[in-house]
Amino acid sequence: MELRHLRYFIAVAEEENVTRAAARLHVSQPPLSRQIHDLEAELGVELFERTGKSLRLNAAGKLFLVEARAVLERAELATQAVKSFSQHRLEQVHIGYAPSLSVAILPKILRRFEKEQPQVRVHLHDRSSGEMCQGLRDGSLHIAFLAMPAQLPRDDIQFQPLQKHPVCVALPPHHPLARRRTISMEELVRQPLIGYNKQDYAEYHAWLAELAQTLETKIVLREECDSMTSLITAIEMGRGLALVSQSIRSFSGPRLVFRPLHPPPQPFCLALAWRESTLTPATRALIAAAQMEASSLDP
Repeated sequence: MELRHLRYFIAVAEEENVTRAAARLHVSQPPLSRQIHDLEAELGVELFERTGKSLRLNAAGKLFLVEARAVLERAELATQAVKSFSQHRLEQVHIGYAPSLSVAILPKILRRFEKEQPQVRVHLHDRSSGEMCQGLRDGSLHIAFLAMPAQLPRDDIQFQPLQKHPVCVALPPHHPLARRRTISMEELVRQPLIGYNKQDYAEYHAWLAELAQTLETKIVLREECDSMTSLITAIEMGRGLALVSQSIRSFSGPRLVFRPLHPPPQPFCLALAWRESTLTPATRALIAAAQMEASSLDP
């Protein structure tokens, strides 16, 4: 039994005449009559009382008419539900981000984006820069907010600078240099230094190398950490000082103090990254929201 059998049956039952039912259904009369007979044969019961050219439902037919209408109504509701889902389904955007650099601007970008694209579901992933670039390549991420690399990769990943962050020295409150208003590079290199590991934060090490070359000094890390939280903990424990983005103070609170470095080095730069080949309307809208939010920042 197919849905068309139910539609044919309902038409004949309502018209009480095969000819009128055939005209209503835009089919010829003989095939319609055969379909009704096939339906009765499959059910094993007659549904109509036949008198000449007219047909009237018998008791079994009246019961089947109620059920047939319910089945067709349910099928129509299911069809409309699927069409509605297909037309308005939630698109998902997976975003990689570096918390220390994006802490101030990312919430503003997402608020702007969600006002414009309420049907899109956003998923945030806290990852290192290396992991974010890999995520863009393998498709697990659609967009990334990360530190601007010193050397751009030789593939189709696009980078756009969004926001600059001043560099400062992070140290525990009890450290002698914490009483200073600024810290010179000469004083800093005499201290044990820690930072991020090179495998996941290659752009951080590239920045350190450029700084050392500019100041004609040597910067050696005694310890490398795999995340911002582990770096904050290591500094708090007194294992060393670190050159970091000033925005980290949002995460450390009173556990650490931050002092400007004199002379101030090249700031860290938050960049937006994506692959042109995998952009969707939603990710394009997110890029536009990020660009508008960045343009509203004070220079």
